[in-house]
Amino acid sequence: MKAIPLTVTERTKTGKGVARKLRAAGRVPGVMYGESTRPQALDLVERELTAILRKSTSEQIIVDLTVGNGGSEPQMALLRDIQHDPLTGDILHVDFLHISATKPIVVTVPVNIIGVPTGVKDRGGILQHVFRELEVESLPADIPDKIDVDVNHLDVGDAIHVSDLDMPQVTFVTAPERTIVSVVPPTVMREPTEVEGEEGEAEGEAAEGAEGEGAEGADEGEASEEKKEE
Repeated sequence: MKAIPLTVTERTKTGKGVARKLRAAGRVPGVMYGESTRPQALDLVERELTAILRKSTSEQIIVDLTVGNGGSEPQMALLRDIQHDPLTGDILHVDFLHISATKPIVVTVPVNIIGVPTGVKDRGGILQHVFRELEVESLPADIPDKIDVDVNHLDVGDAIHVSDLDMPQVTFVTAPERTIVSVVPPTVMREPTEVEGEEGEAEGEAAEGAEGEGAEGADEGEASEEKKEE
């Protein structure tokens, strides 16, 4: 994964009031932390951050942070967390994790499905996408933007597991037996056949006939009783 250059400004003031003023001015409050650096309060230009996010398939992005008012060298950091407004979707706050180019890190990478399974096209199967992200451990430069999974060859009953992936540059943290995608048989509703329908109608007619005969018998019995009384 290539680091994206990003210029930020160090904040000297913190608090909710400061954060509200920054957002009103089109900026986003943030912080960078890490094992080898003290927590550093930052603010970013919102449109620059939004542009970076739109070009990426994941919110976990590696950046080279240059503190504009600090005169320091760029620092490699992972965009670890983004807080969004639940109603408007606006970015409220961002967290950066300071990382080293020579030390492996654990991140989640999105799964990208390629193709349409044979079992779906030819046999009406259903593709089930179980895992949409996988955890991997790797050096920052070797982290892929996405994990491509080709499903064209899958038939009904076939599946692809984490252990089936061939990516020697990363170590999968997600368990190897986990299923990423599978093709399952189609779900078919059983409908009554024409013969079953005819048999049902015949049984109904027979039942109605029996009821009719019972009614006629009752009428004859009543007439006989009346004659005896006369």
